[in-house]
Amino acid sequence: MKNLTSTFKLTALAAVTPLLFMGCASTTTPVDSNVAVPASKFDLSQWKINVPVDLNNDGKIDTIDVEEIQTYAHPDFFYLDDQGYMVFTSPNKALTSANSTNTRSELRQMIRGTNTKIKTKNSKNNFALAVHPLSERFGSVGGKMEATLKVDHVALRANDPNKKAAYSVVVGQIHAGKDQALIDTKLGFGWGNEPLKIYYKKWPGHKTGSVFWNYERNLPKKDPNRTDITYPVWGNTWENPNDPGVAGIALGEDFSYTVNVHKNVMYLTFSAQGKKDVNYAINLGNNIDAYGKVDEKDHPNGYAADWHYFKAGAYNQCSTKSAKGIWYPGCLGTGDWATDKQNGDYAQVSFKKLVLSPSTKP
Repeated sequence: MKNLTSTFKLTALAAVTPLLFMGCASTTTPVDSNVAVPASKFDLSQWKINVPVDLNNDGKIDTIDVEEIQTYAHPDFFYLDDQGYMVFTSPNKALTSANSTNTRSELRQMIRGTNTKIKTKNSKNNFALAVHPLSERFGSVGGKMEATLKVDHVALRANDPNKKAAYSVVVGQIHAGKDQALIDTKLGFGWGNEPLKIYYKKWPGHKTGSVFWNYERNLPKKDPNRTDITYPVWGNTWENPNDPGVAGIALGEDFSYTVNVHKNVMYLTFSAQGKKDVNYAINLGNNIDAYGKVDEKDHPNGYAADWHYFKAGAYNQCSTKSAKGIWYPGCLGTGDWATDKQNGDYAQVSFKKLVLSPSTKP
């Protein structure tokens, strides 16, 4: 596969790689000493977190870096509960990260650990596929994320419930870096798309919800073919309004996922008590989908020359924005947490296990 070096114009990529030393400094946020700290149980030595508040009054969503998170908890949005679960809560209406209308209480992988001399977007703080011509310059080639979790709550109210994103939350991701320097090479990379989003969706009144995952075609935002391809796990996929019943996963029911990116292939395993394991494999370095079929609309080299990082937590998909497109269901929310919690206008996800490690050969 290294013959793709010429395809990706190695010299162009080599010129871009030093630009990956740009990044955003973390935001100092007060520590709440009255709630249990997740890092007292979980290894958060390679994670930072965004929480949907602005306690330091800088007008931005708070970002807690690797050093700070070791002693950090928020009593509403990020804490360790009395059963030892790491809890992430995200209201429908609250502060969001730049260029997003969705709130999140979500971890972002930081391979650098506490070495802040390495900036967030630096290649040493992110992973690449083996096919990347400069893969040896990255923090790792591939990687593995293992989680056991339960979804406690998803948003209950939406003005446009037929929009796919309504009543759903993303509990795990692989995100490609948004990188203008890489976009400028005209090689078709750097758009910041997501080769993996793991969803849980439950319609109001249903006994159970559905688990599925999406692969986003690696194309520019304005390309009409840039869309999510959905793969079922348990229950239905996101457009199906039927109750999945016993085929689904209930609120409060544990399930597990393993994301193992080994060399160029993303191997996914989903497991839950009383259900058969569900497995997928997809090569992220080409345009062959998880069913083994060529997707003519995708980038022919997939995400081969992008840089990547894992994410985990509660990425609430119930945007309060009302607009065209599947992402804007006009979910309800006031921005006052006590009110929104009482009305059920939030998502909450609790992790029993979350572990990062090097990739392993399947």
